[in-house]
This record gives sequence, structure tokens and C-alpha cells, in this order.
Amino acid sequence: MQDMGLVSEKNNFMYLTVGIILLLFVGALVDQFPGPLGYHLVQAFSVINIIIGLFGFKSGGSWFFSRTGIFVLAIVAVVTGIVLDVLELYYIHLLLLFIFYLWATWVAAKQVLFAGPVDGNKIVGAICIYLLMGMIWTMMYLFIAQAIPGAFNGLEQVVWYDNFADVAYYSYVTLTTLGYGDISPVAPIARFLVYMEAVVGVFYMAILVASLIGVSINESQKKQSD
Repeated sequence: MQDMGLVSEKNNFMYLTVGIILLLFVGALVDQFPGPLGYHLVQAFSVINIIIGLFGFKSGGSWFFSRTGIFVLAIVAVVTGIVLDVLELYYIHLLLLFIFYLWATWVAAKQVLFAGPVDGNKIVGAICIYLLMGMIWTMMYLFIAQAIPGAFNGLEQVVWYDNFADVAYYSYVTLTTLGYGDISPVAPIARFLVYMEAVVGVFYMAILVASLIGVSINESQKKQSD
């Protein structure tokens, strides 16, 4: 009997995609209805997102991704988050989140762009990668906004979770090249990251379409030759 047998390469992207959307929705709710528990919710759902990601990308043969392993990881993640916040090690917290989203993007890209036929899970995976890229830049923007005073017009220099909803909004607006202008980069490093995100967002769509079409054509040719 396999642990978490319901998770496979046919449905694993759904978990992380839903987790990211839920995190963004919670961030928006907290920003819309601020309260004393708001930032705790953002932190909690950040941890939940990591657990969901590990759960979705598990490899069946490792205890690390078993029920016990995921439970241990959840406790470690929660305790680590609490300790980092109590010690006000906010930059380390952001760095860990950044590393997780970077890892998840790499794992997802290998499954979506470089292997197997195109199916529903790959389409969801493509959306998941797009959301992950937005989260990667969100973490970098939060780091800069907290470290450099006045790095962005429209953002205050506050603890990262107080800026999460605004920065996530700005990241996805930049990724899609909408550019509303209510938040804008001022610091040179912020400007660099902003135009790089816009470039990556545009090229991702081109590469994604080309990759999926290429895989689909190869599968059709294989079926015809059989």
C-alpha cells in the first residue's frame, strides 16, 4: 500500500496551483479586512503552500514524502517560521520561501516542458509554473522593499507580510505586462528585476506554446508510425 496514493503525475499540479491561489486570496482578504491576526494568516498559508508543494511533488519511494515525512516537515516548517519571526529574521524567512518556489518551478518545468504527452495535468502544470514565477519575483520584491527605503513608489518599508498582497499584485501585473502604474520601481536593482520579470513573462508564453505544440506533434507522429 502506497502512502498518499491519490497523488500521481496525472494530478499533482492541482495541489500546488490551488495552494498558490489560496495564498493569494488570503493575502487579498487580509489586506481588505486588516486585523491583528492578518499577518499570522499570511505566514500560516505560506507554510501550508510549502507543505502542499512537497505533497504534490512527492516521490513514492522516499520516507521524506510519506505521511510521516510530510507531518514532520509541517512541524519543522511551522516551528522554523515562528522562530524566524520571533527573532525578526525576516530576510531568512523570505530566502527560504524564495528557494522553495525556485525549486518547485524547476521540478514542475521538467515534468511539463520536457517529458510525456500533453494532458490536462500538463495544462494545469503550465498555469502552476506561471503562478510560481510570479511568487518568485514576489519574494524578491518583498526582500528589496523591506531592505531598501523607497525602492518602490506606492510601497512602504514594512515587514514583508504587511506588503505581501500589494507586492504579489504588482508582481503578477508586471509578469503579464499590464503595468497599471500605481506601484513603480525606483531603486536600480528593483527596476532590473521588474523588466526581467516582464521579459520572462512574455518569453514563457512563447516557449510554453512552442513546447506543448512540439510535444503534441511528436506524439501524433509516433502514433502514426506505430
